[in-house]
Amino acid sequence: MMENSRMKFYCDDSRCIECDGCSIACAEAHELPVGIARRKVITLNEGIPGKEVSTSIACMHCTDAPCAQVCPVDCFYIRVDGIVLHDKDKCIGCGYCLYACPFGAPQFPRDGAFGTKGAMDKCTMCAGGPLETNSTKEFHLYGQNRISEGKVPVCAAMCSTKALLVGDSESISSIIRARVSTRGGRGGNTGFIWNQAYKTK
Repeated sequence: MMENSRMKFYCDDSRCIECDGCSIACAEAHELPVGIARRKVITLNEGIPGKEVSTSIACMHCTDAPCAQVCPVDCFYIRVDGIVLHDKDKCIGCGYCLYACPFGAPQFPRDGAFGTKGAMDKCTMCAGGPLETNSTKEFHLYGQNRISEGKVPVCAAMCSTKALLVGDSESISSIIRARVSTRGGRGGNTGFIWNQAYKTK
């Protein structure tokens, strides 16, 4: 698979206004249980004037997905387009993926405050799961399958400032180049996140 054809997320932190629209849209569209947040907005350098920067973060669908490398039951699989998905029927809830993920993407629902962990949940880039496409069971376990309908993930669709981008790396790069050129060469600070997920220099 060509690296440029992989589906990727990018958050232009110069546009993110920390509205949480992406995380709320995700939770609503997928009817996520309380305590599960597939997407979060975080603020770096909080309280430092002129240095604060907000960014939207979720599973980055990494090139070499550390979660998949440590899973003892091989519940992760990577689609041809680079989207990293998982099979909840295989997941044993061990939590290895959570410790391996540099973004804290894996989430584990609990049965009550001190109950047992359930199967892992994470961002699917709105691509569903291993079940029949757009079936009731697929929606119940994995949420909407917008990718199969030719739509972008709901988080990116609902981003009011278009800070959150999704697509193949060539498309995203051309958008970012145009934005940086318009800003007079000042880029955002999310290069670290992009480099961690996609191993670029």
